[in-house]
Amino acid sequence: MLNIPQLLATELDLKLYQVQNALELLAEGATIPFIARYRKERTDEMDEVQLRNLSDRYTYLTELEERKAVILNAIANQGKLTDELKAQITSSLQKTELEDLYLPYKQKRRTRATVAREKGLEPLAEFIKSLNVKNPVSASLETEAAKYISETQGVKSAEEALKGASDILAEEVAERAESRAYIRDYLLESGVFSSRIKNEHPEGTTKFEMYRNYQAKVKNIAPHNILALCRGEAEGILNFEIAFDEDVVLSYLESQEIKTKVRAIRDFYQGMIKDAFNRLMKTSLMGEVIAEKKAYADFESIKTFETNLRELLLSAPAGMKPTLAIDPGFRTGCKVAVINQTGKFLEYQAVFPHQAAEQRTKAAQTIKNLIEKYKIELIAIGNGTASRETEEFVSQVLQTLERKPIKVMVNESGASIYSASKVALEEFPDLDVTVRGAISIGRRLQDPLAELVKIDPKSIGVGQYQHDVDQKLLKKKLDETVESCVNYVGVDLNTASKELLTFVSGITPAVANNIVTYRNENGAFKNRRQLLKVPKLGPKAFEQAAGFLRIRNGENPLDNTAVHPESYSVVEAIASDLNVPLNQVTQIAAKLQKANLKKYVTDTVGEPTLRDILGELEKPGRDPRAEFKYATFKEGITEIKDLQEGMELEGIITNVANFGAFVDIGVHQDGLVHISQLADRFVDDPKKIVKVGQVVKVRVLEVNEKLKRISLSMKAVRQS
Repeated sequence: MLNIPQLLATELDLKLYQVQNALELLAEGATIPFIARYRKERTDEMDEVQLRNLSDRYTYLTELEERKAVILNAIANQGKLTDELKAQITSSLQKTELEDLYLPYKQKRRTRATVAREKGLEPLAEFIKSLNVKNPVSASLETEAAKYISETQGVKSAEEALKGASDILAEEVAERAESRAYIRDYLLESGVFSSRIKNEHPEGTTKFEMYRNYQAKVKNIAPHNILALCRGEAEGILNFEIAFDEDVVLSYLESQEIKTKVRAIRDFYQGMIKDAFNRLMKTSLMGEVIAEKKAYADFESIKTFETNLRELLLSAPAGMKPTLAIDPGFRTGCKVAVINQTGKFLEYQAVFPHQAAEQRTKAAQTIKNLIEKYKIELIAIGNGTASRETEEFVSQVLQTLERKPIKVMVNESGASIYSASKVALEEFPDLDVTVRGAISIGRRLQDPLAELVKIDPKSIGVGQYQHDVDQKLLKKKLDETVESCVNYVGVDLNTASKELLTFVSGITPAVANNIVTYRNENGAFKNRRQLLKVPKLGPKAFEQAAGFLRIRNGENPLDNTAVHPESYSVVEAIASDLNVPLNQVTQIAAKLQKANLKKYVTDTVGEPTLRDILGELEKPGRDPRAEFKYATFKEGITEIKDLQEGMELEGIITNVANFGAFVDIGVHQDGLVHISQLADRFVDDPKKIVKVGQVVKVRVLEVNEKLKRISLSMKAVRQS
């Protein structure tokens, strides 16, 4: 069997001890964020990306080994396991190759070859094989086949006997692992995806119009194109297949299978091979190639989704300040919620600024009163229906005030999903869904990460073909992304929701619930050690979680840093040596710059951890997210009809795909900056140029009001 740690070290360009130590930590229940942050000495500073790649590949290889054991046992039980076959199986590194090797021995439904064997035609097939050599014994296939005519066996003629023998040999050819691998590789390298829209869908009536007469090389097809083809076929709008030169494949199979120069035997084999390919190989191998390209497209699309989600979750927070949150609407009015500097809901009002003049005046007075009453510093306006009209109304109100709060348009994707969710119902059982939605918009501005973790990532609107990709893999990768972001930023133990706590390293949903319950019953946590009093939060969970949880204004200033409690003694020793009180931790970092770090190295705390500690002590409790910025939409441009070619506008990136980026420019319809328009140079990956949440300047290239399509460019537009 495989030496998995050694293989992983080779494949991932790591040292063997790094792999072994990382696998040991994972087996002990350590999370990847914890290993990456607090076990750098054990892994030689492997980062989260390396650790996740290691974990994924380890899972694949262990599943592969388990499958090998099942296959070896199944073949051995048939008495057909040769040393050569065993060696091939045990050395296999890919599941596809492994299944190819197992195919001839796999139990299958009743086939034409099975029926032929039941009729006693296997000896005839073996006789024909014996003639397929360089210098065969002279023999007549028809004469030999005539010996197998039998009323009882249901073989009525020599021709029928030869057909049965051909079926047996065709199955053998079709199950040859080497041939399947060759044809699969040929299709991947030289095949062409070809699609057409079904006749019942006239030109211009479907969203798949570009695939009406579409062709793309299998090896070069973009992930979004293969996903679109699969979706179009699933929706019954188009058909697609792989076009290729069948003569090349048949020539290859003949070169592998035919040894003799005797015309009659060659003719028999050529017919048998053609049948084997067309009936038993072509469809299944094309399906496997499509599945392989689909899996690749899934992987790439999920990777893009991960990147977008990370950027969104790590969007700069506007800060925990008194906030007025507005969920805009025309007929039903604007839902206005007030939340304080801790995100607590204080008051709700409904206003109707887009109806009669009297209602607009009344709405303006209500907004002014709320701003003054709660000393509002932020105004969050959802970017859905009536958003620009509401923004202009609020701007007019603010012109009458001396102290003007910051007004920001907030992407409200998923807010309605949250407001109707079980999470929202538990949090605000007595509030209407519309009020919950407004609260969510406001909190999203204050701290995007804390609020967005309550929403299924698939509802946030930053994915690409998210409903078409492998859903199990998508969930796994998005959960990992959320976990990574939450632990990167850290969590305020005394204000975090149970949903946010659930993503902290080592904390399960049950423990998260217990933390909130303990906090509600006993008041704010004063130190990290108190966590051990929480039911079901034992030493192991404490080890994994403590460094990622912050306590502001607690008993120990180190509790508001990413310094792990296991390293407190080291910090205390350093502080003592430098004569610096712990409540002046920033001075420790300044003085320690000149000190010899190696003096404080222990068996468990090495220089990497000491450097991290130093970085933490320089700015204790700092938020690693970027500085808050927001887009200013152009006044008077509120609808797609207001756009004109050549206009330069400011907007915010809402989604990044493999083919470009979508930008909200304040007209209720995102515009697309195609990959070719992202920069004044060639761009191979949009993620290298833009990211979700980024404020950009764009120029309008084309507007199609009927199809609601806006083409934008970032070329030759000066970015601030």
